[in-house]
Amino acid sequence: MPRGSKDKYTVAQKRKATAIESSYEQRGVAEDEARARAWATVNKQSGGGERAGGSGRQTSQAQKAGARQDSARQAAASRRGEAHPARPLEKQSKQELLHLARARQISGRSSMRKAELVSALKKAS
Repeated sequence: MPRGSKDKYTVAQKRKATAIESSYEQRGVAEDEARARAWATVNKQSGGGERAGGSGRQTSQAQKAGARQDSARQAAASRRGEAHPARPLEKQSKQELLHLARARQISGRSSMRKAELVSALKKAS
């Protein structure tokens, strides 16, 4: 099986990766990066391809459950508009910046461009 082949993944894993990828693309992540992040998420949650002859790596059910909880926690934080602690403001989408500005009650935020939001958020910190 060539490197990068998705033959060992189940239909459910492929469907999950597609959904995650489209979510990243809606948030403005480049297509290649979105695909890489989506498959990394699927691999983290399920331990890779689940069909016979997979990677050989054994992932316990507890590790899989923990990975799913981590992903769910990060998704919930994103929906609430909380910033990812390791991502600088410049790397966040305009939508994420608007959520942060709303939480910090910055006036005029709806008419600001992304650079203006970054500047206003830095001043408010």
